[in-house]
Amino acid sequence: MIQNMLITLVVALIVVEIIEHVLVPLIGLIFGKKRRSISGAEGMVGQVVEVKRWKDDEGEVFVNGELWRAVCMVPLVKGDKAVIHDVEGLLLKVEPLNN
Repeated sequence: MIQNMLITLVVALIVVEIIEHVLVPLIGLIFGKKRRSISGAEGMVGQVVEVKRWKDDEGEVFVNGELWRAVCMVPLVKGDKAVIHDVEGLLLKVEPLNN
């Protein structure tokens, strides 16, 4: 009787360990790739920025507590709001925010 209970307990522990260390990470890998990155440069796309300095087609914008170099095909002025649509290295490509 006790021997059967010990065998059942050991088998149950092995099954739990397989689920915890094999199946859960595998499911995370499969479904995790579909999520959009929320950190790094990719996570900045779509954020609204405030223009601090601008001349011609480039300037500086304020986002996440930092000043970033930015470019835009449309002239902007200090105080304008814009949306990040791409990030290339340390350069943000922005578009005017349509209110």
